[in-house]
Amino acid sequence: MTEPSSEAPPGGSFSQDAGGWSFGGALTLDDAADVLQASRPLPLPDTGVVDFSGLMQADSSALAVIFALRRRAAAEGRAMTLTGLPASLRSLAVVYGVDDLLADPVS
Repeated sequence: MTEPSSEAPPGGSFSQDAGGWSFGGALTLDDAADVLQASRPLPLPDTGVVDFSGLMQADSSALAVIFALRRRAAAEGRAMTLTGLPASLRSLAVVYGVDDLLADPVS
């Protein structure tokens, strides 16, 4: 019998550096609420850039997290630019008819 692990469940998280935020790991139904909750204390990046090139696995929950971050940025009067979104996530947004919500806001 295997002992239960004390490690956090696999999933993803945002990290912050001078270039903005970067996401690494999975962003699925299993961890989306935790990822979003963990992002709340982080100040939005000064650059407005959120890089998803480290996104390894995603489902429609990833879109929900992205839209929540967009709403937060709008509420704080800040611009947000998404980079590194996988083609599979963009395709999913097209299927749901929300691909325009992934586009950078027009100034």
